[in-house]
Amino acid sequence: MAVELTAGADHPRYWEHVIHGAAGPNVHQQRPVNPSTGQAGALMSETIPTSAGAVPAGGASAGSASAGNAPAGGASAGNASVGNASASHASAGDASAGDASAGDASAGAVPAGDASARAVPASHASAGSTPATGGADAPGPLSGLLVADFSRILAGPYCTMLLADLGADVVKVESPGGDDTRTWMPPVRDGVSTYYLAVNRNKRSVALDLREPGDRAAAQELAARADILVENFKPGGLARFGLDYESVSGRNPAVIYASISGFGSAGGAALPGYDLVVQAISGLMSLTGDAEGKPFRAGVAVFDVMSGLNATIGILAALHHRAGSGHGQHVAVSLLSSALSGLVNQASAVVAGGVVPYRMGNSHPSLFPYEPLPAGDGELIIMAGNDGQFRKLCEVLGVPWLADDTRFAHNKDRTAHRDQLRPLLTERLASRTAMDWFRDLSAAGVACGPINTVDGGVAFAQQLGLDPVVTAGQGERAMPGIRNPIGLSAAPARYRLPPPELDEHGEEIRRWLAGPAAPGLDL
Repeated sequence: MAVELTAGADHPRYWEHVIHGAAGPNVHQQRPVNPSTGQAGALMSETIPTSAGAVPAGGASAGSASAGNAPAGGASAGNASVGNASASHASAGDASAGDASAGDASAGAVPAGDASARAVPASHASAGSTPATGGADAPGPLSGLLVADFSRILAGPYCTMLLADLGADVVKVESPGGDDTRTWMPPVRDGVSTYYLAVNRNKRSVALDLREPGDRAAAQELAARADILVENFKPGGLARFGLDYESVSGRNPAVIYASISGFGSAGGAALPGYDLVVQAISGLMSLTGDAEGKPFRAGVAVFDVMSGLNATIGILAALHHRAGSGHGQHVAVSLLSSALSGLVNQASAVVAGGVVPYRMGNSHPSLFPYEPLPAGDGELIIMAGNDGQFRKLCEVLGVPWLADDTRFAHNKDRTAHRDQLRPLLTERLASRTAMDWFRDLSAAGVACGPINTVDGGVAFAQQLGLDPVVTAGQGERAMPGIRNPIGLSAAPARYRLPPPELDEHGEEIRRWLAGPAAPGLDL
């Protein structure tokens, strides 16, 4: 899929992206509209030279003129979408068997019993698109590992998709009603929620009702054969189905069992673990928004994503430990713990400095400049992380003497006198367009950038050669998605299967689970 990016001739910060190829009927051309005139810009191709080479002009987005006024938390109308309020664990799972069979398992079923009995199904070795690097049949670094995915919504499914991209065989166990995110819409593609599509490629799906003895036995057999089990039920919620860590490890001592919860298994075990709730409780929302305004949430479920990443790291660490010891273990990740770790300098200000941070809009408490600044036709993110970068900024702006002013010579001085420095910078920035400054500042090595909409970000990555859009699967079911962010030179990520339909592989998975765990079994 090629993405062409052009900029408006009259308004060079405006973009248009045109997606070609297997885009499907729900992908359309989009030309941002000038908010002051209501007119779409004319088209013009442009390349911006920088110290690192050519940077496309697409860096300037339609959002540049107005997006800078939005709160740092991204409190746009789009952010109100329910899709961003994703759950860390299936709190409803304890109420009924449908919900209890946590939504996210797709089947890359590989016989598991002993390590010697695990083999990658031939269908996985040949299916799907050719990786960007390496041979078409090159196995992924996690090939031969079977993941039983009893998670749903975002944190768990994101974790298991990352594992699947790297070669693990993931069986997604869903309730008869399916993963909740199947119904989180709009937006949709071919009637399927794009939220669900975002985190479920490379998996195979089986629908199991854990209240039903036969389905419960199949789930227990899958757990007994798995190298890795991922779940995000409320802590203790799987015990009544014989799928808690103690039960599963009793039968499968080598299993890596990863649990993702909202608030851990102690005092917060009963609390529903939704990302938005954790953004509020952790303090993130108190940091997001205008200084004099209301708190805002981030525009994406950041702590679900962080928890999925932390679970992935924990699983890989446990696999390395198992390689030496032969023993599995329980990996526990909570959204709140991930949030406090992810707050990094802000949390450190509290525990190490005794300082409670507060909302500063788009400003940074410890650096200046480090925020959007208005140019002649819109805002541009400009930052100077050290004294050398600030001197370069001053030179490009034509005010080199500011770098020698004792009020601004060092970062602590600039931060203390930001209200005096800001107007001196904006006075110069107002003399030219944001795109002009972006071009010249980038060429000088000063970090800066336009405030894009998401389509602009995808298009910019495409022009930089990052190839952000990949296709999972082949034929009519082929599905575009965002590339796995990890580049591996010898064993790259592969995109073999599109996100599965509910119970798409149920018959074959049940048949396999009913038989012996023999090596080399091909689903």
